[in-house]
Amino acid sequence: MKKKVLTSLLCVAMAATMVVGCGSKEADTPTDTPAEGEGEETPEEPAEGEEPAEGEDEEPAEGETAGGDYHFEIIVKSYQSSYWQAAVKGVEQAADELGVTVECTGPNNESDIADQVQMLNSAINKDGVNGIGLAACDQSACLDALQTAMDKGIPVVCFDSGIPDAPEGSVLSTVATDNYGAGATAAENLYAGLKDKIAAATAPVRIGEVNQEATSESIINRGLGFIDKFAELAKADGKTVAVIGNEKYVNDTKAETVAEAEADIIIEVRVPAQTTVELCSTEASTIMGQADTIGMFGSNQVAAEGILTANEMLNVLGSDPETSILAAGFDAGKVIKGAITGGTMYGAVTQSPLAMGITTVQTLYAIANGEAVEDVPTEGYWYNAENMEDDSIAPNLYD
Repeated sequence: MKKKVLTSLLCVAMAATMVVGCGSKEADTPTDTPAEGEGEETPEEPAEGEEPAEGEDEEPAEGETAGGDYHFEIIVKSYQSSYWQAAVKGVEQAADELGVTVECTGPNNESDIADQVQMLNSAINKDGVNGIGLAACDQSACLDALQTAMDKGIPVVCFDSGIPDAPEGSVLSTVATDNYGAGATAAENLYAGLKDKIAAATAPVRIGEVNQEATSESIINRGLGFIDKFAELAKADGKTVAVIGNEKYVNDTKAETVAEAEADIIIEVRVPAQTTVELCSTEASTIMGQADTIGMFGSNQVAAEGILTANEMLNVLGSDPETSILAAGFDAGKVIKGAITGGTMYGAVTQSPLAMGITTVQTLYAIANGEAVEDVPTEGYWYNAENMEDDSIAPNLYD
């Protein structure tokens, strides 16, 4: 099906209150009601040149439907972090503005993939569902359920993470950060802070990357974006790079790499068995405890908080690359924001989960009204202690 861009969705990356397709019902509702008994059963035609009485023969605006008639099921990855709580706030805000009903569900943990698939199947089997918003924990686990949804005529909009192998036509739009580009943004800024130290190094140095898992598209792309950009920048400065650790990231990187023994820079990637701050902290500690480590990257809120938790024992992070390990995070939350303002974390990349939640409901509403939609990419923005209060950054730094 040929798609067209919804103009009102293109600017959504930072517009947290934008409304799509919401017509004014009051303006189209007749205000004059005949008194009981007045008028004929078959109204007479108006005389030539005479305007029809207000409200007579008026047709509803094309595509206009009472928003309250729509019900959407929204399934997030988990309620574990404030990131998803912010997304749910966006969903609820858009639902109130558009006059639709929503039900938000999600597993306790982003590694509870089977629980999320069960929730998705439950949503598909409910009566009166006009669309589903899905932030998939796993790229492949939902494929059968998406086929079922399509067979039943239920449109699906993915957000935060896409599903590249979804049955054709089952996912009508994906609302997500350009995660590969966002990971590259983190690499560019962390590399800038470490550039002089790397140039002056007389022995190999190590960069750590903690990814909470290796199954969701968003996390994978952020991790690969960071690796590929960091290696590209290092190569431009005449340095060789080795990527070691988790096989998914080692095998999928596009970077030109060498063996570990031949590398000037070693990028070590670790993934915990489950997506918890504590287990991410364990993986981070293994890297941060090595004497050659000069930088760290946590590719989402859980991973970044894991790095900060590891530092509570090691006390090696800071803002001076000559005396400390520089750490870059992803997303926001009180812990990360406090670490950045306090100088423990160098900076982070923010998304806008609130805007993603809003846009997901707006897109489902547009589909329900028969409008064509396409993917809506949103950007990631680097923030640090110097720009956190900027008007373009502050609204996205949820607690």
